Amino acid sequence: MIGSVVIGSVIKTQIRAIAEFFLAFALGTFALGSFSLGTIAKRLTIALVAIALPLTLAGTLWMWGTHPASAALTDDRFDGNIFALYAGNGSLVPPKVTLADSFKKEKPAILFFYVDDSADCKMFSGTVSQLQAFYGKAADFIPVLVDALPPEGSNNSQEPAFYYRGLIPQTVIIDGSGKVVIDEVGQVPFETLDDRLREVFDLLPRTESVELRRRTLNEVNIEVEQVQK
Repeated sequence: MIGSVVIGSVIKTQIRAIAEFFLAFALGTFALGSFSLGTIAKRLTIALVAIALPLTLAGTLWMWGTHPASAALTDDRFDGNIFALYAGNGSLVPPKVTLADSFKKEKPAILFFYVDDSADCKMFSGTVSQLQAFYGKAADFIPVLVDALPPEGSNNSQEPAFYYRGLIPQTVIIDGSGKVVIDEVGQVPFETLDDRLREVFDLLPRTESVELRRRTLNEVNIEVEQVQK
């Protein structure tokens, strides 16, 4: 929709400019004493070209089947990185750490296997961003573009390819000891992932508290301090 709106706006602007020019000319604003016929003809040519170019571009895009408005949240077309476009969170990609870094620090990691041309992944990107808002300091968030994985997989548990099951979106949560606490495919509800992360960080269960905070014994050291909305 954005592309078509921009093209339409440009066309309308140029048409309005042409109309204003002829109106001004008819009223005598552009008297021959002020503008030569050559100058008037040049301005008309520029305005006509400005109209023709957007029309040609729009027609070409339509014929090729790549009209800007065709990419959307519910289709499988590629239109850019899904986290930046549909989750409003460009900070997720590229990931700031590797899974090997998380193992070395004994820090929980969350893997998200995705592709940019998948409606399911586009819709799930918002859940990933929401999780990062609450657990971004306490866990490593590692979105994994499936297209970049080695086709032969991996036998190394410190590499994302080791956990990939061939389906997207796939979410894997690994605790600080390297144990997989959840491995799910599809639109996993935020509440399901949140419950597992509460267990990983020894947080109070959802039924007892709406806040993301450790149990009283360990509250001093917890990094997750935001209130869940």
